Amino acid sequence: MPARPATAPRASLPPAPPETSLVRRARKANRILAETYPDAHCELDFDNPFQLLVVTVLSAQTTDRRVNALRPTLFAAYPDPTAMAGAPREVLEQIVGPLGFFRAKTDALLKLSQALVERYDGEVPGRLDDLVTLPGVGRKTANVVLGNAFDVPGITVDTHFGRLARRLGWTEETDPVKVEHAVAALFPRRDWTMVSHHLIWHGRRRCHAKKPACGACPLARLCPSFGAGPTDPIEAEMLVKTQGPA
Repeated sequence: MPARPATAPRASLPPAPPETSLVRRARKANRILAETYPDAHCELDFDNPFQLLVVTVLSAQTTDRRVNALRPTLFAAYPDPTAMAGAPREVLEQIVGPLGFFRAKTDALLKLSQALVERYDGEVPGRLDDLVTLPGVGRKTANVVLGNAFDVPGITVDTHFGRLARRLGWTEETDPVKVEHAVAALFPRRDWTMVSHHLIWHGRRRCHAKKPACGACPLARLCPSFGAGPTDPIEAEMLVKTQGPA
C-alpha cells in the first residue's frame, strides 16, 4: 500500500479573547478596590532596584514586615551587589536568620549578587527576560521589581493574587504564568501593576484563604464566590485587617 502523505502539524491557535462581560466586571471590581485601598502599594520597603530585588527574594515563606525589620541591618552591611557578593556566608546567615530558611536564602543572595556583578556590572536589569535569568528570580519577583522600581507594568501572581483571581471568576487557571496572562488580558497594560497591588491588599485584609470576610467585602455583588466566608456584616467585619499579616 502506498504510504500516507505526512500530515502537516496544526498551527496552535491564539487564546480566545475574554468575554466582554468578564472584562467589564473585572475592571469594575478593580475600580472598587482602588477606592477601597487608595494607598495600595508594594509593602516591601526599598530605596533602589537592588534592594527591592533582594527583599522580594527574602520575602518567600515569610512576611513583608519581618523582611522590612531586618532590611536596614542588611543593607547597612552590604549596600550593593559587589558588597553582598563578597559577604562572608556566616555573617549573612546571621543577618537573615530570623526569616527562616537562612541557609537557602543566604545562598540565593550570594549567587544573585555575584550574577549581577559578573553579567550586569552590578546593576539590576530592567527587562523581564534578563531578570528571570538571575538565580532565584522567577516571573513573580521580576514583575515586582519591574512594576515598582522601574515603572514597567507587570502582573504579580503571588498566593493572594491567584486565589482572588479564581474566586472572582477572572480565570480558572492554577499555574501562575497562565493566571498572569489570563488576568493581563482583562486590563490595559498600564493598569497591571496597580491591579496586582489591589488584589494582594484585598487578599491580605479581607479575602482571606480560610475565612474571607464576605459580609464586609466591597466586591460582594461582583463575586461568584460570595458566601465562602461569613456573610453577616458584623461577624465579617471582625475578620477585616487594617494591614497585611505580621
